[in-house]
Amino acid sequence: MDIQVPLTKGLLADKYSKYAAKNDMLDGKPIVSFPIQISNVPKGAQSLALTLLDWDAVPVSGFPWIHWIAANIAPDVTEIPENNSQQLRVPMIQGRNSTAGGLIGNTNQTTAWHYNGPNPPDKVHNYHLSVFALDTQLPLKDGFWLNELQDAMRGHILETAEFIVPSKP
Repeated sequence: MDIQVPLTKGLLADKYSKYAAKNDMLDGKPIVSFPIQISNVPKGAQSLALTLLDWDAVPVSGFPWIHWIAANIAPDVTEIPENNSQQLRVPMIQGRNSTAGGLIGNTNQTTAWHYNGPNPPDKVHNYHLSVFALDTQLPLKDGFWLNELQDAMRGHILETAEFIVPSKP
């Protein structure tokens, strides 16, 4: 399986990060998700799931920052379009990002249960986009946590694709 995200000069376009226009932000958070191209999904896949994690956040926050998690995407999807997190054209269920945790305490589902764009405070961060081809639909509902996604996927992952999405500070 292969995944691709369009980059501008090797970096995520500003419109998907902390440099987004004001109308592409909510409560100071970038909310327009970037498009994702998907190809060569393995036969037998019944659904796809994705995670967007910032491992470069560990020295800053003490843990990898969760920017977006989603599941139960149809396996024949070849593109998740721009802003799909807020305007579902490709159906998916979405989980909570790190702003929903106790550290930040964000209770606004529009920003806490959807894409939360990169906002690196100190240097270029490499965001790890992973797409998982699964042999089943997952028994999750909107607002699930990353650990619940990982538990539900265990034993069902046919293949994983990763794309590094660098974003400027």
